[in-house]
Amino acid sequence: MIGKKALIAIIVLVLISPLFGVILADIVGYHEPLDVAAEKLGLRDISEEIDWTPFYDYTVPGLPDTIGYIVAGFIGVGIILGIGYLLLRIAGKRK
Repeated sequence: MIGKKALIAIIVLVLISPLFGVILADIVGYHEPLDVAAEKLGLRDISEEIDWTPFYDYTVPGLPDTIGYIVAGFIGVGIILGIGYLLLRIAGKRK
């Protein structure tokens, strides 16, 4: 399904993702473009009022932001790989 080198690359990228998504983003003051646009339009942020995900801002409650970012990354990658595997199986059965 997925090659060993690709899997290693994915793991490394997920492990270093907090460097870019948390640490450096805080240093340079990065804000999501949609958040900036919503603020300029005067829209209010209701994301904290609507509790629709346990991974708000790619964090895990009770864990430091950097570790939560990694956990959320592995969950996301796992979901995408799982969907890809299911689609591959379905396509293989149709042949």
